[in-house]
Amino acid sequence: MTGEPGSRQTRRGLIHSLRDRFGHLVREMSKFATVGGVAFLIDFALFNYLIGPARVEQITAKTIATVIAATFAFLGNRFWTWRHRKRSHPAREYALFFFFNAVGLGIAVACLAISRYGLGGIWPEVFQTRLADNIASFVVGTGLGTLFRFWSYRRFVFVDTGTPVAAEVDRDRGA
Repeated sequence: MTGEPGSRQTRRGLIHSLRDRFGHLVREMSKFATVGGVAFLIDFALFNYLIGPARVEQITAKTIATVIAATFAFLGNRFWTWRHRKRSHPAREYALFFFFNAVGLGIAVACLAISRYGLGGIWPEVFQTRLADNIASFVVGTGLGTLFRFWSYRRFVFVDTGTPVAAEVDRDRGA
């Protein structure tokens, strides 16, 4: 317990150091994932209702379902995930949120379109099915879109005014 490498005190210090450094990020990611999970369920259920009983075309159905789920996600992220961050102008946040969500929607729709119309033209009995539409849209598209959304919301929409930019951090290390 003298602080030597490998001693119990050093390991405990490392864990506490990591928790201190990344704990807030883990909490934000957990809340983001919870809000996103509920929004995903809204998106998934509505999409499948629209392409099933409502008989709406797949791309249109995906767009409608995503806009409704995104509205829920905005409210959840603004008032729960990043509620501790200082608010900027609400119209600015809303506009940026939906801009980045539109990019995320574009990622999901592109995955769906590549599967249904690109690969489906080659192998329609596999890629022009409800299962393939759901995998392309919700597994691949939502997965890629979620990574993009977390980064962009955190970086540009719900900014933390107390967080120094990278250049300031590097300057402090050199001193």
